Amino acid sequence: MTVEARQERAAAWFRTLRDRFCAAFEALEDAHEGGFGAPGRFERTIWKRPTEDGGDGGGGEMSIMKGRVFEKVGVNFSAVHGAFSPEFRDRIPGAADDPRFWASGISVVAHLCSPLVPAMHMNTRFIVTTKAWFGGGGDLTPIYPDADAAARLHGALEAACDAYDPACYARFREACDRYFFLPHRDEPRGAGGIFYDNLGSGDWEADFAFTQGVGRAVLEAYPEIVRERMAAPWTEEQRAHQLVRRGRYVEFNLLYDRGTEFGLRTGGNVEAILMSLPPMVAWP
Repeated sequence: MTVEARQERAAAWFRTLRDRFCAAFEALEDAHEGGFGAPGRFERTIWKRPTEDGGDGGGGEMSIMKGRVFEKVGVNFSAVHGAFSPEFRDRIPGAADDPRFWASGISVVAHLCSPLVPAMHMNTRFIVTTKAWFGGGGDLTPIYPDADAAARLHGALEAACDAYDPACYARFREACDRYFFLPHRDEPRGAGGIFYDNLGSGDWEADFAFTQGVGRAVLEAYPEIVRERMAAPWTEEQRAHQLVRRGRYVEFNLLYDRGTEFGLRTGGNVEAILMSLPPMVAWP
């Protein structure tokens, strides 16, 4: 199979997964009878990435919904190509001698109206330079400790890992705990999940199937976590605590998140890159 065929297959999967997440989240909006206002619906915005010479550098679609379950949820797809800047190319595998790249992926970030429903992040991607690899993962950020929700997501991700390599779950879980950590506060961002990068085992079909499995695992587990908690009553005190905890999310994404840096340094759409930020936040 050619590299171009692999790129087409990966991008098609990321679009399909985007559509499935959007449908699942809109179904939750419809099911929440106690919410205020009409059920939310995703609004899609197409964006283009121009190259330095004004050519076509690909682009993406930003899907954002604000509703009665999801205060803000973004499900974004992108497929971009171009060349890394001289100051950035040495940090990317396979780009030191040839800065050209192609990258496609999906990013999902959900911030809920209820402080009793955990926030969630998931992204998977396929990147091609002179090398090619997959990366991504998913994690949960409860406002209040929620052992059942954490176990549900971890269980789904572990099953996806077991289908690929039974030894990789512990490694990817530890990588997630290490990555989603705020050094300046000496605390984790949330309840963890898995994180992997530079996944190119030599068996592209297996690596691709695993990346698909990660997406399916989160899609299977997270909507049920939301459904079981979205109608529970909450207080203004809990809401105030939610806004403070969201501040940790903002701090991580602006200070440490590699995806944020990658997107900004490769000419990505700023609004799509920063869609992960919550709509309201507070610091004590």
